[in-house]
Amino acid sequence: MLKLLGTTCALAALTAGAASAGGIERANQSVRTLFEEGRFLEFGTTFGSPDVSGTGPDVLPVPTGAFPSGNIGDEFLDFSAAYKADLNDTWSYAVIFDQPFGADVTYTPDTGNLFEGSNANFESNALTGILQYNTGNGISVYGGLRAQTIQANVGLEFIGGGFTAVGDRELEFGYLVGAAYERPDIALRVALTYNSAIDYELDTIETVGGATVSTIPTEIETPQSVNLEFQTGIAEDTLVFGSVRWVDWSEFAINPAFFASLPSTTGDPLVFFEDDRVTYNLGLGRRLNETWSVLGSIGYERSTGSLTGNLGPTDGFLSASIGAVYTKDNMRITGGLSYVDIGGATTNVGAQFSGNNAIGAAIRVGYSF
Repeated sequence: MLKLLGTTCALAALTAGAASAGGIERANQSVRTLFEEGRFLEFGTTFGSPDVSGTGPDVLPVPTGAFPSGNIGDEFLDFSAAYKADLNDTWSYAVIFDQPFGADVTYTPDTGNLFEGSNANFESNALTGILQYNTGNGISVYGGLRAQTIQANVGLEFIGGGFTAVGDRELEFGYLVGAAYERPDIALRVALTYNSAIDYELDTIETVGGATVSTIPTEIETPQSVNLEFQTGIAEDTLVFGSVRWVDWSEFAINPAFFASLPSTTGDPLVFFEDDRVTYNLGLGRRLNETWSVLGSIGYERSTGSLTGNLGPTDGFLSASIGAVYTKDNMRITGGLSYVDIGGATTNVGAQFSGNNAIGAAIRVGYSF
């Protein structure tokens, strides 16, 4: 049963990556590695293939046609790595690399859609160091620092013969704090983690028709969040696990200076989300023998009905994931597949997106030593 611990959050992370759950989230910033036994090293990768399409206006400010967008969601491949070790019976530490936020959007050219040929990209890389204090009675507290880089760019073909905004990669710092309670005899663990927001002033060059129109930095805040992760044994070789994650997406926006100065019928930023998001995951794990375990989970994020921007036109999701764990000596391989029914959305210029979905796959290889 203990060999199943630490693998369960892989399915929740897979769902987030495939759907870009809640804003532009691709990883749920889990601290699960911190609870591995002894020294542990893990590498992982997540593949996502979203299918997001809709119809929208051909001109502003009045929608006059329902022109297809094509599939605007590009495939992606994200990576992660983690290392955990004990300093003594009281203190432990972990170092985690992940890519928590990301977006790749491309509108099909020559469709008659207002955004035809437009594209956007957002990348992040984060390295987190965590120190944990174990009280000896099942309770532990932990905290750490996160070094995170982001980079963003966008191209909108319908503005002045071609508008671009290119933001340089920038490094900033945040922190996390949390507490956990564990009872190994029943495989119980509950962990609550707060991740701080991280503020950036991204050096940005904006051009129209190839001519530079602004070099004013763009303020971006990757949002604060709270994770509640839990698991417990309910029968011999059977584990229930899940998570509840709140993210402050209403504070996230991308609004380059020149774009913000353009006449608009909405006054909205280039990228924005009106509502915070709460994402739920619940799953079941079963050990079949000393070598194989199987997992399954469902995920849910409520659709709010709020307007979105055209570079992130989704609203909530419902997902199903399955996975398996292969254990051999000190090696553990976890793999999973996920299908996500992505909620439709109406954008701030009247475009309608519906019938969207995503598939994802993830694999993680871990070593205990």
